[in-house]
Amino acid sequence: MEQPCKTQEHGCRCTIQTAAQSLDEMEFERGIWSAAQCGNSEKVRQLVQSGKCGIDQRDSAGYTALHYAARNGHLDICRYLVKNGADVNNVTRAGRATALHRAASAGKSSVVSFLLSTKANGTLQDSDGKTALHRACEGGNKDIYKLIASQFPHLRNVTDNKGNTPTVFPG
Repeated sequence: MEQPCKTQEHGCRCTIQTAAQSLDEMEFERGIWSAAQCGNSEKVRQLVQSGKCGIDQRDSAGYTALHYAARNGHLDICRYLVKNGADVNNVTRAGRATALHRAASAGKSSVVSFLLSTKANGTLQDSDGKTALHRACEGGNKDIYKLIASQFPHLRNVTDNKGNTPTVFPG
């Protein structure tokens, strides 16, 4: 946000840049989502145990703490959230992405393995029609591709909204 300089005595026409933070941004930082994104396990636990944040509470964009923890590879937080009732198959509002989609895209193999062990549904397709297997391919994550394909081999033939199969890593 720009404001005119208040010290006009020196005759300048400069402006002062001030930072403004929206209410959504402030809520994000104070909520469970920022703590999950940054790997702050203690804050996540504190917010859940105090009842200040629900385990599957969504931010303004429709993401849960599990989406953020999975995307950033914070396995300890993922374990804590799931142990305390987080829905591993929660989808975001607009993109319909799961924590598995997010972890597969980001190359977080330990999180993908954990989510699959908790019965994450690898067959769910996001708003682009992509499964976690598609996302693993797009991210160049061969190990994750193999891990998901070993549990859901039929996904190799699933097409997204553009008719593409996850074929970067055949076999």
